[in-house]
Amino acid sequence: MKSLIPTFTKVLSLMLPAAMLLSGCGKSPEATNSSGEKQLTVGVNFETLQTEYWVAGFEAIKSELKKRNIQIVESIADGDANRQLQQVRTFVTRKVDGIVLVPKDSKTCVPAIKAANEAGIPIVLFNRPAAESPDLKLVNVVADNRTLTRETVAFMIEQARKSGKKHKAMVIIGDLGDINAVGRKDGFYDAVKGNEAIVEVVAEVPSEWNQEKARAGVVNALQANPDISFVFSSSDFLFPSVVAALKSANKYHKLGEPGHVILGGFDGDATAYQMLVDGYLDATGVQDVYFEAEQAVQALLDALAKKSGPSMILDPGFVIHQGNLQEKKSRMWGANVVRK
Repeated sequence: MKSLIPTFTKVLSLMLPAAMLLSGCGKSPEATNSSGEKQLTVGVNFETLQTEYWVAGFEAIKSELKKRNIQIVESIADGDANRQLQQVRTFVTRKVDGIVLVPKDSKTCVPAIKAANEAGIPIVLFNRPAAESPDLKLVNVVADNRTLTRETVAFMIEQARKSGKKHKAMVIIGDLGDINAVGRKDGFYDAVKGNEAIVEVVAEVPSEWNQEKARAGVVNALQANPDISFVFSSSDFLFPSVVAALKSANKYHKLGEPGHVILGGFDGDATAYQMLVDGYLDATGVQDVYFEAEQAVQALLDALAKKSGPSMILDPGFVIHQGNLQEKKSRMWGANVVRK
């Protein structure tokens, strides 16, 4: 498998310095469009750009705004909730027409949402929802993490069933402070429930979305249970660590080869796409970043037009595997990253 990490790192190194500065694209907020109407301005704030998914989401939202001739003001919080709050307040001071926010977590974003609410500025949370509160006005556009994970693991279990033997399984858990990680963990166990005769979970590896912690945990799990033959990662982002550990244990083999470990993940990144192409990955649950970006921008426009809509928009995503790879790859954001 060709490594994509050096290229990705290089892209980030070029993007981050510019992205971290609060900057506008196009004319001033008082600019007008070709019809003489006031041109809208939307502030886009991401907690981080440290994974391929966030970079893809960031670019998809900006592309969707540009298609609609909407100005963009952007900022990156670099993992700092206090900085994110100040950046949102700057958006408010600039009197943007709407805000798209990827919060650090579901709770620390509440003051930022309140600031937007008090200013009467519509706000949409992208891919990471806020904690439920009847006092907040916002729209969450998120992947249906639990359902998509359940569907992905259910597909993996069918592959295990076809093998005619029982499999010992490992699940790699994300940071449980992230509600998305909680949904993926629950979805995994939803799928396993009732299928214990096919899949027995013998290892649960915490990762906290950290490569080193994930790799150490997978190595230890494989040493304790060398007959593990079913692995699900709560994010494709962690596949480099998973693959390294499997290779060290001589357990990284293509589909159909002796010793193949049934392998699945969640996200749909470029590494997962290449692993599908190369024949090592059984399946992954793909977050439809293009659907989410389109829905986020449309939700802002609907709010500005005083149209009522749902407070939660779910991205159903889709499971991609060897059988539908050619059909689905054009919608897999990681495949498009590779082609670029």
